[in-house]
Amino acid sequence: MTMNIGSEADDEIIGTINTTPLVDVMLVLLIIFLITIPVVTTSIKVSLPHEKNLLRETKPENIIISVNAKGHIYLYDTPMKSSADLVARMKTLALKEPKPEVQIRGDAQSDFESVGRVMYAVQLAGITKVSFITEPD
Repeated sequence: MTMNIGSEADDEIIGTINTTPLVDVMLVLLIIFLITIPVVTTSIKVSLPHEKNLLRETKPENIIISVNAKGHIYLYDTPMKSSADLVARMKTLALKEPKPEVQIRGDAQSDFESVGRVMYAVQLAGITKVSFITEPD
């Protein structure tokens, strides 16, 4: 009785892949995704605001300041000589009741410094309502 350590049956190469572990892993991943996806997609219910296109109303108490491309400042259609002149005019207009709203029309090619001077003058006058007039797309 001899032991045959190297038999021909042992020399045969296994040519098939055992897919059972692969299927087990895929089933576990499928179960994990099926459990976690509803948690991820469900969020807190909130009522989001709807976009409105509000028409701009020109009221008599609105102050319109324009800044052209060269940086010149206009109160309504009157050119302002300096920022100090604008501050003085704004202080007299700020005394009205109810407080006026300032609407700034800045040219797209103007320097930010000119618009900044207008905003500073409005701030010195004590007016808190400031808006910018833009062109719609």
